[in-house]
Amino acid sequence: MKQSLIASYNTLLAPKAKAAFMETRESGAGSYNSEEHRSSDRISMAAWFNQFSILLQRSLKERKHESFNTLRVFQVIMAAVFAGLMWWRSDFRDVQDRLGLLFFMSIFWGVFPSSNSVFVFPQERAIFLKERASGMYSLSSYFTSRIVGDLPMELILPTIFLSVTYWMAGLKPELGAFLSSLLVLLGYVLVSQGLGLALGAAMMDAKKASTIVTITMLAFVLTGGFYVHKLPPCIAWIKYISTTFYCYRLLINVQYGEGEKLSSLLGCSLPHGSDSASCKFVEQDVAGQISPAISVSVLIFMFVGYRLLAYLALRRIKA
Repeated sequence: MKQSLIASYNTLLAPKAKAAFMETRESGAGSYNSEEHRSSDRISMAAWFNQFSILLQRSLKERKHESFNTLRVFQVIMAAVFAGLMWWRSDFRDVQDRLGLLFFMSIFWGVFPSSNSVFVFPQERAIFLKERASGMYSLSSYFTSRIVGDLPMELILPTIFLSVTYWMAGLKPELGAFLSSLLVLLGYVLVSQGLGLALGAAMMDAKKASTIVTITMLAFVLTGGFYVHKLPPCIAWIKYISTTFYCYRLLINVQYGEGEKLSSLLGCSLPHGSDSASCKFVEQDVAGQISPAISVSVLIFMFVGYRLLAYLALRRIKA
């Protein structure tokens, strides 16, 4: 693999450098310089894609064994089966129990990918610095290949998990609801992975980064909206940067919408019905709080933002 990268450099990047040198010497011919610019850009793009392709192949080979090792697959499948048995065929009206399942999924798929991805860049620090110092590839091709290579690896296990747990627990028995839940969960996994990548790149120390990501996810879980509604003003703001909060609200929305059907089943629309404890619970935990469009927009912003922070953190490292 290293020889391929060196060969790519010699055959593609070296001509680019030569073309740039010739450009400075032939400054008198405008049209010639323009052609040299275009040729240089084409060579640069070809070099970048060649580096990206080679690095992507390497990343996929490495991540395949890491993501699908026996212990990790066993962990996910057992968690899925155990959750399915705990909430076996839960009733639509058992709101509190179902919200517990939705929040459990938000916790598990927030902590699991962020805790794994936080080690990516610290573990590769030595080889990354060595290869970058030798000019084997650009930072953008390395980073892009890592991000693209992680996508299929990160999405398979949560798909298996939800496919098992969703139907065992008897959640909303509609294909559209299942696919919507899956889309929310996969998006959340990628956001959580981005958080781990950003913290790992910023710290470049596996132990420190692991500690920070644990504390961060703990704060996100506690302010996620399941345990406490009335947070002290000094920490209430954490809820709005909590990835868990937005995932949890979206999963609730898929199952119960704005809670109209549930309110009707519980008799909340009847006189004095809205005063019952169950109706107040529906009002606080199921209905409203934040619109799905805002939740989706925030998660998309976090998906991009965390990866941008990770890239900027890697740029500051001197090869």
